[in-house]
Amino acid sequence: MSDTVSNAADPAWPHMTLDEAREKLTAPGMMFETEEVRISGNLTTVWKNLPPTFADFARFVVGAHGDKEFIVFEDERITYDAWFKASVALARNLRKMGVAKGDRVALAAQNLPEWPVIYFAGLAIGAIMVPLNAWWTGPELEYGLADSGTKMLIADAQRYDRIKPHLGNLPGIGHCVVTRAMAELDEGTISLDSLIGPSGTWADLPDQDFPETDLMPDDDGSILYTSGTTGKPKGAIATHRNSLTNILSSAYTLARGALRRGEAPKESTPLTGLLVIPLFHVTGCTALMGPAIAGGSKLVMMRKWDVTEALGIIERERVQLAGGVPTIAWQILEHPDRDKYDLSSLESISYGGAPAAPELVRKIKSEFGASPAMGWGMTETSGTVTAHSAEDYLNRPDSCGPPVPVAKLKIMSEDGTRELPAGEIGELWAFGAMVVRGYWNNPEANAETFIDGWIRTGDLAKLDDEGFCYICDRAKDMVIRGGENIYSSEVENVLYDHPAVTDAALIGIPHKTLGEEPAAVVHLAPGTHASEAELQAWVSERIAKFKTPVKIVFVEETLPRNANGKILKKDLARLYFGVEDAAA
Repeated sequence: MSDTVSNAADPAWPHMTLDEAREKLTAPGMMFETEEVRISGNLTTVWKNLPPTFADFARFVVGAHGDKEFIVFEDERITYDAWFKASVALARNLRKMGVAKGDRVALAAQNLPEWPVIYFAGLAIGAIMVPLNAWWTGPELEYGLADSGTKMLIADAQRYDRIKPHLGNLPGIGHCVVTRAMAELDEGTISLDSLIGPSGTWADLPDQDFPETDLMPDDDGSILYTSGTTGKPKGAIATHRNSLTNILSSAYTLARGALRRGEAPKESTPLTGLLVIPLFHVTGCTALMGPAIAGGSKLVMMRKWDVTEALGIIERERVQLAGGVPTIAWQILEHPDRDKYDLSSLESISYGGAPAAPELVRKIKSEFGASPAMGWGMTETSGTVTAHSAEDYLNRPDSCGPPVPVAKLKIMSEDGTRELPAGEIGELWAFGAMVVRGYWNNPEANAETFIDGWIRTGDLAKLDDEGFCYICDRAKDMVIRGGENIYSSEVENVLYDHPAVTDAALIGIPHKTLGEEPAAVVHLAPGTHASEAELQAWVSERIAKFKTPVKIVFVEETLPRNANGKILKKDLARLYFGVEDAAA
């Protein structure tokens, strides 16, 4: 699909091509001006006006938005000024406790008001923050702590209880700090409240600044572990520049959309967002929290995702931004009591981490009148590489958008030796200011994944003539039936087009002669019905018959996903097809 596609509401759309919008917005003197610097020897385009470090970013934010509300969590309400004071106080205490530049400080907690306090405090003094997956078991948490060489652990009570039996195997941890403990702490363990007080007292902390620290944009800032759906998770090392790049990439996407509509880009205004994606994930702490903070927005946190509670919060707090992963949007759309709540404040529903059915894109607009938005990125790209929203997304619902100006994409042959032309499917490679510098203590994985600053993503994709990217599949998720490649997203999108289907996944199951065959797990919308034979006929009428699932299993709930929003396909194979080693 090309830029000549018209918009029903505005036949002249788009009023500006992608290249024209980029040239206008990145011109000298503009907010999105770019420049070239050398990063690890590679000439790289970067945002010229990006704050150099997280300490600089925090100072800018409190100066611009200090009196505005930042976090709402149940009955706790915290302003930007209170958050900054608590971050400074904790940073000073961490320094007194011996945390130095380059030391790893692990953060294992659910989304809580103190999460961004801890995160910024460590980053501001040059520590390398290690947000650990709050869903991990004790042994998994032990792995992350040992692999990263953590010196200090800060955890909520639940995560600390999981880790405690494993601390004997982690002699490198010098201090354990626990927040929101319900019982008396173990000897030698420190309460976070003893360092900064409970959230209600943060506004009364003294006006101070972060301790002086020699920090540069390309210093290491965090280690975020890959989702680990196969094998051991790898720790991706993001620099300050890597993570902060998102704050302007997000704003650029909105400005680009305005120009293509024929409007002047608007000054960013604080909005209210419902934060349900975990902050330990790159989408939460980098792609969502960073841009929200930059704009002085209010984030409403939930202790645990519950769609009914979320509807009440949207109505009560007049939430304008919601989303996280497509499943959340579907659950809001499907809720039987949705019409009982005033959801008119919603302006945008965005998500990342997993592909969304084209029907979801259309329903967000038709049911809520909200603008759909999504982006593509991965842990190794610190979040956003491509961004897609508004009319562009409605006209290309099967694309994840074009790259932002500080990123480049190319499609490479399977052996990585040849760049493929527009329209051909190959492995997606990405380059840019957001690509991490590598994996922590993993030279073999680095050699396989990072080539002269480019990352081999493992995604199968294609680019169109304008540069819009289309993710076809994860390379390892492709089903090969008798030598024929089946891109699971193609079959899933056909299933999604059926009026009864709201969630679907295609996996490969072993076959004696063909190698493997496609099988599907499907969730239907409440009150609808479809049989296996009906869906098989639906697919075979629309795409090649060899791509039709040989088996379809129906499930009552939406499909299980990891924190990144990706369906756990290996789990599906085991749960519904009795296959332990499926091609998933």
